[in-house]
Amino acid sequence: MNFENILVTSENGIGQITINRPSKLNALNVATIQELHTAFENLDADAETKVIIITGEGEKAFVAGADISEFAHFTVEEGAQLAQQGQELLFDFVENLRTPVIAAVNGFALGGGLELAMACHFRVASDNAKMGLPEVSLGVIPGYGGTQRLPQLVGKGRAMEMIMTAGMIDAETAKTYGLVNHVVPQTELLEFVKGIASKIMRNSPVAIGQAIKAVNANFKDGVDGYKTEIKSFGKCFGTEDFKEGTTAFLEKRKASFSGK
Repeated sequence: MNFENILVTSENGIGQITINRPSKLNALNVATIQELHTAFENLDADAETKVIIITGEGEKAFVAGADISEFAHFTVEEGAQLAQQGQELLFDFVENLRTPVIAAVNGFALGGGLELAMACHFRVASDNAKMGLPEVSLGVIPGYGGTQRLPQLVGKGRAMEMIMTAGMIDAETAKTYGLVNHVVPQTELLEFVKGIASKIMRNSPVAIGQAIKAVNANFKDGVDGYKTEIKSFGKCFGTEDFKEGTTAFLEKRKASFSGK
């Protein structure tokens, strides 16, 4: 499928989505959000895709924010609708995807860009990355889940400071905060992330999908994460991957998972 704002490749079980608006520092507009939704949906439905990596084109930015020109004159109702549709189409969608999604954060990840990275299952940053939620400097707040996911990742106090100051933090600070798992030179970023992806791909796709569901349940209001874990744990017992994994262990060989 051809896209105007993103590039999508798939090789050796790894799907890669690259946001391709370098002249706009890969800023998110409505069209790009829709294209990203479609790309994630297609890769998740592809049984050959075991891990998805998302990154930005060029050396300057992962995503430098939302495209402000699109909503500068919105009404209250239009603003709320923009946030709701964006969360449903992309940010919540990515967070709950059964296929693991890794954000390879190259350069600036600001506003909607950081929100997109936070919606991924975990993040790796280049050493020149800068991250922040500058929305209050524009008279608005993060609307794509930033006020919820940032405190989950870095704690309430640090999140409050980052949001209220509208400031940026560097990659090493982000690592100290727990916002990213690793920091590597930009030239090594994608290969490093693909190395993590290869480790993930050794394991059961079905079990990984259930693990994502169980971990996410802990952060949903009104949902008992422990009960979700019990249910997901039980579901694994009815899968071919469970039979293969336990048989391989007992036979002292490497498992060959079918994802079923």
